[in-house]
Amino acid sequence: MTTLPTTQPISEDPRTPREIEMPAPTAWPLVLALGFTLLFAGLVTSQSVTVLGAVLSLAGCVGWFREVLPREHEEVVPVVPDDTRITTERRIVEMIPIAHSARAWLPIKTYPVSAGVKGGLAGSVAMAVLACTYGVLKAGSIWYPINLLAAVDYSESLKLGPTQLYSFHADAFAIALVVHILVSALVGLLYGAMLPMFARHPIVLGGLIGPVLWSGLLYTCLGLVNPLLASRIDWPWFIASQVAFGIVAGFVVVRQSPMPTRENLSFAIRAGIEAPGLTPPREGDKRP
Repeated sequence: MTTLPTTQPISEDPRTPREIEMPAPTAWPLVLALGFTLLFAGLVTSQSVTVLGAVLSLAGCVGWFREVLPREHEEVVPVVPDDTRITTERRIVEMIPIAHSARAWLPIKTYPVSAGVKGGLAGSVAMAVLACTYGVLKAGSIWYPINLLAAVDYSESLKLGPTQLYSFHADAFAIALVVHILVSALVGLLYGAMLPMFARHPIVLGGLIGPVLWSGLLYTCLGLVNPLLASRIDWPWFIASQVAFGIVAGFVVVRQSPMPTRENLSFAIRAGIEAPGLTPPREGDKRP
């Protein structure tokens, strides 16, 4: 606990100079900027604009250099002391204790890369199970959602007829499998990096709110980029699959052991620079 006075005037330092030298104001940088603008604008307009821009650019360079060479133009500005008073209505200020007298950077702990990969792969299994369940119950074929997923990278899948879209195709299955595993692993890495920032409700934010927002964004973009594919997706089931992925991936990530971040280490240690007194001596080093 610390007691503060109501007012605390800042006294003027007698060592403060009365006048200081500042660079003199000049308009040549504006002339140079205008010249470059007209110089490039003339490439799409006319040659006269280019010539005018070249003249202004040359004049701006010469004028600006003359402001600093051979001697910099300066002007003397008087220093006006500011009578600043810090006031507060509080009598007591409670100090927040911080360990090791260092500023706390958040997140203090994070998850390793392997946690994000494991979470992404586990979430991909949950998403695949729910998507295949939709294919069996709603579409009547387990291959329907797989062929739709392949259509993200293989447009020939959308050109299949109604009968062929519900049947097995080796090329579509291979493409869908690679896309599903790759995207799931990348999203899992993103979850591993973001979930430490949501320390109180990682599953709610990362497993429910995140997938719903992502599904809404994908629904808007896909309706503009590929309306045919968007029309064949059952969006309630799609959102349910994304939520299943988020919950399972988030649960697997938070179950991993977090590791402390390196924010409290000095820049020399984080950059790998040898600094006396900061880095431990290496084996064989005969320093005293």
